[in-house]
Amino acid sequence: MEILKVATDWAKAEVYSSAFFILFGILFVLVTIGFWQLGKTDIAKAFVLPTLVAGIVLLSIGLGLFFTNKSRLSSFEHAYKMDTSAFVESEIIRTQNTIKEYQTIVFKIIPIIIAIAALLIIFMDRPIWRATSITVIVMMAAILIVDINANARIEDYNKQLVVIIGKNEK
Repeated sequence: MEILKVATDWAKAEVYSSAFFILFGILFVLVTIGFWQLGKTDIAKAFVLPTLVAGIVLLSIGLGLFFTNKSRLSSFEHAYKMDTSAFVESEIIRTQNTIKEYQTIVFKIIPIIIAIAALLIIFMDRPIWRATSITVIVMMAAILIVDINANARIEDYNKQLVVIIGKNEK
């Protein structure tokens, strides 16, 4: 039963974490409205489309994660009762795969995207390019904030699963 509690706690934390993507998405949409209504300069007007796109992307990520983890949360108990060892084994494999994905996407690809966007600010002088680059940097930073914490949580969850399965084998 300890395994089910650990899995449920992790899934609840992920549902909570997805709310931050939704919050950042809403903030980007509000910023879009601000630039649209109050923007007088070319650069301010150039921010409207990039911030709207970033807001929609973050909202999509947040809502997708929310509903995915919410359904996962409700399926844990059923999967646990059907076959506990298979449930734990599948969770260990899933968490290990997710950790590998985080290592590639969050810790390599996102910093590269930020670096490219920063270079575009320097080398492109059109307002739309600068606004897009700045928006990409801020959006990627928001994703990093949430995903670094999610990575730490899933590593901890994986370790707990491995410890629990080790206790059960003894």
